[in-house]
Amino acid sequence: MLTKEYTMWNLFRPKPLLSEDDQFFQFECYKWLLTHFGGDDFYQSTQLILPTKVFFPTEVNSQETAAKVTFEQVKKYAGMERWPCSLVAQDEDPNLLIAPTVVVQDAEQNPLGTFSADENNEIIITYNPKIVSDPIQMVATFAHELSHYLTGTAPEPPPGGWDNWEFATDIGTTFLGFGIFVANAAFNFQQHSTAESQGWQISGGGYLSEAEYSYALAIFLKLKNIPYDQVHWHCDLNIRNYLKKALVELEENSIIKELRQVNYAPRPKNA
Repeated sequence: MLTKEYTMWNLFRPKPLLSEDDQFFQFECYKWLLTHFGGDDFYQSTQLILPTKVFFPTEVNSQETAAKVTFEQVKKYAGMERWPCSLVAQDEDPNLLIAPTVVVQDAEQNPLGTFSADENNEIIITYNPKIVSDPIQMVATFAHELSHYLTGTAPEPPPGGWDNWEFATDIGTTFLGFGIFVANAAFNFQQHSTAESQGWQISGGGYLSEAEYSYALAIFLKLKNIPYDQVHWHCDLNIRNYLKKALVELEENSIIKELRQVNYAPRPKNA
């Protein structure tokens, strides 16, 4: 039975950023990722990729070239430069503005990206052409689909089974070093205006919330010993606040020590 003193103290305890179930899922996903894709590749080679010209210096003169060059850079940073796959642009989304004051509601839009294998087991990644105008979203999308490719080779399903693959894939995207991109792309508010109309649009770039992406990024930073001061400049305001809170919570938790003790089980070279 709880004592009165404990109850009063607990009332003023800050609410955790994530529920216990969501924290547990993230920890288990990291264990799964470290078991199958960790080792020196993660601790020594994986970088925290930043939205700067140091990482993405190329200037291009067309949308198609921008997509192809960015995709190859994302593959390189993910350590998947030699993984064969094809990048294909989707058809353009339909124009929802059919008259100056008439907008089609709930019209089906193409996904930001897709991952698939054809009948010959060749990997195809597609992208929505609209993401090329948003470099953060473009990198986040390519990293997510490459995380699909990587995690799809795991010899066992992610925590909770393959029904959780999309959520595990998003955490895998952070694991590959793209946590700032997917966190910043998680919530996107855009205004648009023309000579005849104006409005706004809200979109999300993944399967996790801003808080969940921030927590996954905090775990990555702790595992890689990357200080918050090197990161927060590149994060949106919401992400900064969530990230700072997650880092404090992880300081009070033994899970980082436990994750560092996960044994890497590399796949056979001919797998």
